[in-house]
Amino acid sequence: MMRRQEISDAVSPLGWRLVLGAVYTEVLTPDLAAGAAVAAAVAGAAGPQAQGRLNLDIRADRVVMRLRSADGVTAHDIELARRISESLAERGAVTAPGGVSVQAIEVAIDAIDIPAVRPFWKAVTGYVDEAGPSDLSGGLVDPAGRGPALWFQQMDVPRPQRNRIHLDVDVPHDQASARIAAALAAGGTLLSDKEAPAFWVLADAEGNEVCVCTWQGRD
Repeated sequence: MMRRQEISDAVSPLGWRLVLGAVYTEVLTPDLAAGAAVAAAVAGAAGPQAQGRLNLDIRADRVVMRLRSADGVTAHDIELARRISESLAERGAVTAPGGVSVQAIEVAIDAIDIPAVRPFWKAVTGYVDEAGPSDLSGGLVDPAGRGPALWFQQMDVPRPQRNRIHLDVDVPHDQASARIAAALAAGGTLLSDKEAPAFWVLADAEGNEVCVCTWQGRD
């Protein structure tokens, strides 16, 4: 299994970023028709080997790409990313992680007895187990790839005076500082950077918490 640093070093020059156990990039397009053409070109460049690994999200102004196999990000996924980026470059398109679409949101649920609460959340959301190794550590994911992931944070003692559900915003490692600065400028408070660069804990003006996360500091 490749280490996170190896993956990031391999895909960053291609315009991809490692976020929450997958590699992402996007291509900006002038309209939906152009986006469909880009998606078709990507599928053609990736070939049948991309089945089950590559997801494409066609939007009005961009195409977002996500690569991950059942075993996490592998050398084969990195080769697919290279092939896709080179093919798009030949068409004059640039793969770059410039927008907020290259990020992942997790809902983190604090629990004393995770096996007792996890089945409820799996049933009520219709989510499925995350396949293969993942930064989610036993989390649940939307099988359609639309909703945020769920993961369960082990608590040793109850925290009745603290919010028990918070968001994790997983961003490209080179965008974390800017995202944190923007949140602080918007009235937020930095509660802890003890675990940085894996995550920083921030809060809004009323104490509701959010973590800004990256792949770094986890190997």
